[in-house]
Amino acid sequence: MGKVPIYREGKVFLSDLGEFTKGRGITRADLVQSGIPCLRYGDLYTTYGDVTDELTSFVSEDTARRATSLHHGDIIFAASGETAGEIGKAVAWLGNGTAVAGGDTIILRGHGQDPTFLAHALNADDAVRQKSRLGKGHSVVHIHEAELARVSVFLPPVSEQRKIGEILRTWDEAIEELEALQTAKQRQYSGLAKSFFDPCHLGSYRRPDTWKEVKLGDVFQERTQSGRDGDKLLSITMSEGVIDRDEVERKDTSTEDKSRYKLILPDDIGYNTMRMWQGVSGLSVHRGIVSPAYTVVTPDQRRVKAGYAAHLFKSRRMVFNFERYSQGMTSDTWNLKYPAFSKIRIHLPLYKQQEKQTEILDAIKKEIRLLDFKACALRRQKRGLMQRLLTGEWNVSTEET
Repeated sequence: MGKVPIYREGKVFLSDLGEFTKGRGITRADLVQSGIPCLRYGDLYTTYGDVTDELTSFVSEDTARRATSLHHGDIIFAASGETAGEIGKAVAWLGNGTAVAGGDTIILRGHGQDPTFLAHALNADDAVRQKSRLGKGHSVVHIHEAELARVSVFLPPVSEQRKIGEILRTWDEAIEELEALQTAKQRQYSGLAKSFFDPCHLGSYRRPDTWKEVKLGDVFQERTQSGRDGDKLLSITMSEGVIDRDEVERKDTSTEDKSRYKLILPDDIGYNTMRMWQGVSGLSVHRGIVSPAYTVVTPDQRRVKAGYAAHLFKSRRMVFNFERYSQGMTSDTWNLKYPAFSKIRIHLPLYKQQEKQTEILDAIKKEIRLLDFKACALRRQKRGLMQRLLTGEWNVSTEET
């Protein structure tokens, strides 16, 4: 049984609900392939949503004895984070078997509320704002039991909490299904790309005789024009340094000084000179300008299809070659300028085969983007529902229909 909630202006403080305890006793070195399920604070951010009944990490029985046991319905908070906005991420544990929590976690136990509802409420915008104000630190932000105790949430009757939890769980399941499909499609893309760009991995140690070995300089020329060579060009800002068909920010630059920027045209490929060894490149479908940090190359369209090259440049084998040819003392100063880029050798299939492979890979990428669009739409819908359901703006009938 939880404490009797003390309502203040329609909300309840966590200090009025249950007792806090700390997780302890697990380091990365303690993890094993199988054993007692455990929850580490980093997994709260990277692996789990608002609720979970399964854990993906394990420790031995000896390690589990010195860790903190989890009980069904516990709310586990991350006590550390990189930013104030993410501190105190909460996950409800709905499992019934033996499980433990490691260090840098705080557990709220005996709250007497519906755990699914409570976890969603503690990750909603209002609670996140409260936790971000209460967190302490800069490079690493911390939050303690005393600060979490001061977080307040709106609590309807438990019967209504359960109904709201069921509604939000429906959205969670739909989002999880789309994310699983995205992962499967990404694996399909990676497998096909590997077979297209490096058939040797399939067991044949010779490339097809129709493939021709060329240097990149034979089929790509550097575009050296600056932005001042055009008028009213789009400024293409690359997300994570990647130019993509549907992931560009565009703005009118007619009043800007474009002399430092580089002209890029449709079917050109831009790559980050300092990060090509990480695969940071992409195909442009716009006429515009890009940052001076990028090298722009234009393909010989008679010999290499631009879309094929865009996929090729992100393949594991090519990224390895880009790293090998990059010059510099450290990873922060590695550069792949055009003269070094032009010396890299590749094997090209016939143009017709390039077209077919590009069509297949583009189709899969389009499916991945569509799934991501749907998942983002569901997340927005869920966020809107949470804003109304978790604040009492909307009431939910608990009568069976």
